[in-house]
Amino acid sequence: MLAQWNVVRLVVLACCGAVAVVVGLLISGAAAPSVLGDPGTVVRWGLPITRTLAQLAASVTVGALMLAIAVLPRRSNTGSPRTVRQGRPADGRAYPASLALAGAAASVWTALSVVQLVLTYASIAGRPVGGPGFGAELGLFVGQVSLGRTLLGITVVTALTSAVTLAAATPTGAAWAAVTGSTALVLQAQTGHTAGASNHELAVAASLLHLAGAAVWIGGLAALAALNGRLGADVGPAVARFSPVAAWCLVAVAVSGTVTAALRLGGTDGLLTRYGALLAAKVALLGLLGALGWAHRRSVIPHLTTPAGHRAPRATGLLWRLVLVELALMGAVSGVAVALSVTPPPVSDAPISDPTPAELVTGHPLPPAPVGAAWWTEWRWDLLLTAGCAAGIVVYLRWARRLRRRGDAWPVTRTVSWVLGMVLLAWTTSGSLAAYGHVLFSVHMVQHMILAMVVPIFLVLAAPVTLALRALPGRRDDSRGPREWILTLVNSRVAQILGHPLVAAANFALSMVVFYYTGLFELALRTYAGHLAMVAHFILAGYLFVNALVGIDPSPHRPAYPQRLLLLLGTMAFHAFFGVTLMGGEVLLVPDWFGNLGRDWGPTALADQQRGGALAWGLGEVPTIALAIIVALSWARDDERTARRRDRQVDRGGDVEMDEYNAMLAHLAQRSTPPHGKPPSHT
Repeated sequence: MLAQWNVVRLVVLACCGAVAVVVGLLISGAAAPSVLGDPGTVVRWGLPITRTLAQLAASVTVGALMLAIAVLPRRSNTGSPRTVRQGRPADGRAYPASLALAGAAASVWTALSVVQLVLTYASIAGRPVGGPGFGAELGLFVGQVSLGRTLLGITVVTALTSAVTLAAATPTGAAWAAVTGSTALVLQAQTGHTAGASNHELAVAASLLHLAGAAVWIGGLAALAALNGRLGADVGPAVARFSPVAAWCLVAVAVSGTVTAALRLGGTDGLLTRYGALLAAKVALLGLLGALGWAHRRSVIPHLTTPAGHRAPRATGLLWRLVLVELALMGAVSGVAVALSVTPPPVSDAPISDPTPAELVTGHPLPPAPVGAAWWTEWRWDLLLTAGCAAGIVVYLRWARRLRRRGDAWPVTRTVSWVLGMVLLAWTTSGSLAAYGHVLFSVHMVQHMILAMVVPIFLVLAAPVTLALRALPGRRDDSRGPREWILTLVNSRVAQILGHPLVAAANFALSMVVFYYTGLFELALRTYAGHLAMVAHFILAGYLFVNALVGIDPSPHRPAYPQRLLLLLGTMAFHAFFGVTLMGGEVLLVPDWFGNLGRDWGPTALADQQRGGALAWGLGEVPTIALAIIVALSWARDDERTARRRDRQVDRGGDVEMDEYNAMLAHLAQRSTPPHGKPPSHT
């Protein structure tokens, strides 16, 4: 009966989502019959319902994997229970069940993705499912149309996620399954109203942040509810660990929803439309969810576990009653979200009419000439990177505050360095460098230099890994929290290889050539995912290289100071060679992009590219010199520490090394002196 009740909770989630999408379609009229090319009642009503159920299945998949990755306690390999904090026994039965639940949900997600693919084509083609030639037309849709290929990719990735999840048995395997499943969410963010919008990248970023936050939040709570019968004494730690995750997800959903609403409403008048009514309903439901989460955190979670480590019956019963209401609200939110996705917004997402050459190539209007105040007033927001920088500042400040509360010291200069690095990263990826870097190669090169050579210096000097290892609490129940995951990554074989000074230097220098002289540069210009991958790679490559030279955080093989200077000089020479090559180049990189923008200001595309080479040569020397100075200062401080340590040792026990050296000289002199004090004779 208990297991059936757990399944009933998931059924409640699905039913509330289906009911909400039906009500939303009735309000918006999005499922009304079309005058021309009506696909039929099954397609008009079946597609939104299938999409809602697919999103809920995706949420359960991602949420259950998240529990296995960072929340649920595990048993040891011998089967004896581990201990949680204060010596309480850990149950561990819910851990393998969470992986099984994730695999089952991924299988359902795959099946619903197939149905969604078929119904989507029927809706676009305006014809019922089946009939003569439907299969052949569907094959053309998935083979030649961008939306069809994306939906097919989602189906393939979900099937792969199911296979990887069912084969996983450890947090590492669950993490790989989660990465695979997240790829499907990235593909899903490319569909819907975002395609063809004038603010395409911002809309895609908001959609991806919304999908990820909702999936972890809804799926994590649904998985906890489904696993209730197996949690046992683990219910307290599991819910307590999930609570801050849910809070971050609420912030992500709220921020991304606000950005999406601002893009699609077009002002306060949009609230009076049917789209605005559905949006208001979604906001109200999210507010109720936030209130229930606050009630969990303040009133229920502290009383879930007794001092002996067992479940508290009254608190546990109240928790699951609140969870049932919360799941119903989450299903309703998902249904309203799908109804919103099929309802025309007040601001049309249709492609730009009569576009300029710059809009045809980049999807954005050409910015004004970069003169004077334009360097500070032109912005092109990157929601994901800006939100990531803001979250990075908040987390770092909380860790530093935790140390101070504990009575431990943490240098203020490191905190300032981290904040400066995050602010600089946000401005580089969302400010004027982002706006002009999309149309001027020289500005793109400046952006690249800052990302790879300036921002990593601030981040490395802030020592974030050292701070995390000191501030984060450890776990003793065989689960992996943030501290355990950081140690796992730092001590992994991949980190040992990539963090080796020679490998880090080669990656730092050669990746620039590989990026600009292959199709990766064009991929980063034309796709948002490619742009994010570019930023992540150059930040990581710069961090590993700088950490090998002047880092405070752990490094596998930090060389001696003379070798560090040699590595730095070698990379500086390589950067100079790369810049000179660009300066003398007569072939335009990505000519279909920079050569077709229709700019009526600034130098020609080839002259601007040559200017970019000069900037790569000249500006690259500034952070290199700064690094050389930091290495020299670190060398001097290390010598001073060594000298002071030796002086203290001499004060405690005498100069043992000097005494041994004098004794050795005396022994040599005694051996060279002949008997009776006569000097040796020489021929």
